[in-house]
Formats: sequence, C-alpha cells, structure tokens
Amino acid sequence: MSEPLRIMSLHALAYCERLFYLEEVEEMRVADARVFAGRRLHAEIEREEDEEEWLTLNLESEIWGLTGKVDCVRRRDGQIIPYEHKRGRSARSFDGVAECWRSDRLQIVAYAVIVEEHTGREIKEGRVRYHADNVMVRVAVDDAARAELRVAIERARQLQSSVERPPVTENERLCAKCSLAPVCLPEEARLAEFVEDEKKVKKETVRLFPVYDSRRVLHVLTQGARVGKKGDRLEISSKDQPSSLHPSQEVGQVVLHGFSQISTQALRFCADQEIGVHWVTTGGKYIGSWTSGAGSVQRRIRQYKALTEEAFCLRLAKQLAEARARSQLSVLLRAARDEGRATETVKDSISSIRKLLSPLNRATNIHSLRGYEGNVAAHYFKALPDLIVEEAGELMKPDGRNRRPPKDRCNALLSFGYALLHKDVMSAILVVGLDPSLGFYHQPRSQAHPLALDLLELFRVPMVDIPVLASINRKQWDEDGDFAIAGQQVWLSDEGKKKFIQIYERRKSDQWKHPVIGYSLSYSRLIELEVRLLEKEWMNEGGLFARMRLR
Repeated sequence: MSEPLRIMSLHALAYCERLFYLEEVEEMRVADARVFAGRRLHAEIEREEDEEEWLTLNLESEIWGLTGKVDCVRRRDGQIIPYEHKRGRSARSFDGVAECWRSDRLQIVAYAVIVEEHTGREIKEGRVRYHADNVMVRVAVDDAARAELRVAIERARQLQSSVERPPVTENERLCAKCSLAPVCLPEEARLAEFVEDEKKVKKETVRLFPVYDSRRVLHVLTQGARVGKKGDRLEISSKDQPSSLHPSQEVGQVVLHGFSQISTQALRFCADQEIGVHWVTTGGKYIGSWTSGAGSVQRRIRQYKALTEEAFCLRLAKQLAEARARSQLSVLLRAARDEGRATETVKDSISSIRKLLSPLNRATNIHSLRGYEGNVAAHYFKALPDLIVEEAGELMKPDGRNRRPPKDRCNALLSFGYALLHKDVMSAILVVGLDPSLGFYHQPRSQAHPLALDLLELFRVPMVDIPVLASINRKQWDEDGDFAIAGQQVWLSDEGKKKFIQIYERRKSDQWKHPVIGYSLSYSRLIELEVRLLEKEWMNEGGLFARMRLR
C-alpha cells in the first residue's frame, strides 16, 4: 500500500504541480519568511483557543489515503466543523464577495473527510479564516467537493510515480511568492525559451535567486584543532589557542585543513543544520566532502539517462570548453590594452586562441575537443608571466602551468585556489542533489569526481586566475614568509593560506552581472546557479548553461 499523502501536499498540488513534485517527490522543502509567519500564527491561535475545542489533531485516513494535522475542530449547533487558519487574504468574486482559494478549499475538504472518518459523524461544512482581511469563508463539503478531492489525489499519485518534473506554471505571479523558486528557477526556464527561439520578444528576467549566501565558510587551519558542538554552536578548540564559538545559523561550510578534526557529534549537528564539511590536505589538495542526505532518485535517474548519451555529452563539453577558452582570451585581451603588458607573446597567444575557437566548436568527439582545449590552455599559460608587472618581482612569475607539486609561487597560489574552488563546486553539486561521479567531459579517476572537474572549468579564470594575478600585481605577497619551499616544491605557508583564503572569500562575495540572464549575483551564488542550469539541460529547459562570459 502507498504511503498516505500529506494533506498539505494537496494544497501545494492545487497551487502548482511543480511545487508538489519538488516537495513530495524530490523531497525539497524550504522554510522562508512566509512559512515561519504561518507557523507563528498557528502557535498564537493554539494559545488563544478555549478548552471546548480539539486542537492540532493528527489524523490518518485509510479510506482516502491521507494524513494531516487539523488546526482545530469546533462544535457548532450540533455540528462538527473543522477550521483552517490562513495568514493571507481571501480570494474575491467578481462582485467582491470573499471566497476560498482553490488550494485552501481542497485542504479544508480533505481535513473534513478524515475527521468524518474518525468521528463517524457526517461533516457538511468546513471553514477557513483569512487573518489579513479578517474574514471567515464557509466551504461546503458536498458531493462536488469530494469528487474534486478524489481527482486531486489521483493526480498526486500519478506525479509520485513519474521521474519527470512537471513544467513551470504559466501563472508567473505564483512563482514570486513560492519558497522553492530558487530551486525551481521558473524565470530562467521561461528565459530559455526566448534564447532558443530568437523570434520571441525577450522580457526582463525577474531575479528569484538569492544574490548572496549569507552564511560564511569556517576554515580550520590550525593543525590538531578540533571542531566540536556546544549547544547550538560549533566550537573550535586547540592546545595553544583559546576556543572560539560560531553560531550554526551563520555557518554554511566547515573546511578542515591538514590534520584538524571534527567530532561525530559536530558532524551529526552539521548534518541537521545542512552545513557541508570538506577536507583539504596540508599541501592544499582537495580530498573530499560530506553532507547529509543525497539527491532524490528521480534526479539521479534523469542525470544518468542524459549523461550516457554521447552526442548530448559532447554538446555540453563544447559549451564548457568554449566558455573557459573565451574567459582565458578575455584575460589576455584586457592585458593587451595596457602597453606595458601588450608583449608579442601576449599578442601571439590571443591570435592563436582565436584561431582555435572555430575548430574547438566543430570537434566531433571528446578526445579531439580535449586536444583543442589543451592547446588553448598552453597558449594562455605561456602568456601568463607577461601579465605580471615587473615591480612584483621575477620570483612571482609562473613558469607555465606546473602542479603536483607546484614549482613556483604563482602556481602554488593557483593550485591552492583551485582546491578551494573544487570544494565549493563539489558543495554546490551536493546541495543541488546531483551525482558528482557522473560527468560529461572528464573521465572517472580514482578520487576526483568527473562532474566536479567539469564544472570547475567554468570558474577557474574568474574566481582564481584573476584574483591571483591581481594580488601579485598589487604586491600583496611576501616572497619568503607566505611560501614554504622544499627543493623544487613550493607550497603556501600557514600565513600565506590565511591571506589567500581572505582574498578568495572576498572574491566569492563580489557581484557579477550575467550577460544572458541579465541580473547580478555573487560568484558564490553563481556556482550553485550554474549547477542548477546544468540540470535544466536534460529537463527540456536548457539553453542557459555555460553562457557566462567575462567582458
């Protein structure tokens, strides 16, 4: 037998089928300010009601297959009447009479039939109180209402058995008030239609996606430090330093560097508070991430089905490779405007990359695409030393791109930056609920997750290369104190890591205006947005992934 439907889910179904699917099938629920306001209202009502009323009845119906909590039940003139309280305003008829919204009507009728089943007494009426305009609307529990309820339950069961997410609602006004708009991205789905069909008139996109991530990243750099739980806060303690406390609601990620540790209690607490935990080695290599829960089965099925199609993967890979190549070209073009940095090497690299863009887009398989992308990267890194001002010193100039381990200071900065970026990309993939082990460009390796490596390519230049070059040209680095050198290997020292983390986190908070979508958001939020846009590529809402371009 199927699990009983939550009556609140029928309210979501009547409001928007996509909302129902996201909440009940993919199990994504976000409590925004409106939700918390509604909870406060119900708490206040419970304190005010008298003893003759039955409050917060938790009931389940075998006949209807429903479960829910009734706000309150009252006896009126020998009748049992269920009540539902709503914070907002009622609907209005053409002549101005207060009416019940369809979603609210469906909800109160559902409460009526389960109360009827448990009491054995016929329920003829339910009532909905709208507090914003202080009106009470009566809802008849008649044959028509029961038939409407049956149809809604049948539709809910159909959606539960499907792996395909319903399309975005045509009523755009509903989206502006929906708590799941940042997950659903309805405006971006509508914009994709205009991008695909140039004959359509493009309208301004309303941003429903948050600009910033208000929660900060907690980096634990002290070797041997321990992250524990103290009340509703995370506590960082070590032998040589006083303990520090961090409210959980202010923390979005915990990053453990080197040999720092976290207790099982703190790990469980982070799961409850949806705080991601990530590990990075002492040398600055990303190890892995942990987060509570996993993506829904439906999301994984859609991802697996799409990313096993060779032609589809090639198309996504070309979009990704072109985006990175154009970002690298943009950096060189910026430098070419400065006479002091417009060297012949820079000019030759610009010319070579431009010539490679066309064959890159015509690549017929992943292997040839990697060849073109590798040539673009080689020309880019060849010109990189000429982008650094002479005042920064020769020691801060890179010798091409070298890693595992890095052999110069600039490459040490780049490698550490890419590790932090890898962590943030991985975090976004897990938050969205995709499987990082199945990508479309990089091949599976022992530890690295292909999808994370794929998406990493989009952000290397804007989030790491540009701030690294800028910090070197501003002479922010101490050539001796900020780096640890062992033979040919160059790493960041503890002081260097602290300085880099500040630069990187500041870059994540910078705002950037998307050239296609048209609104501004921080780079931190941009990572999550691109992961969600990638998912739309296999949901018939594609067209916006990897369209970001540096100017």
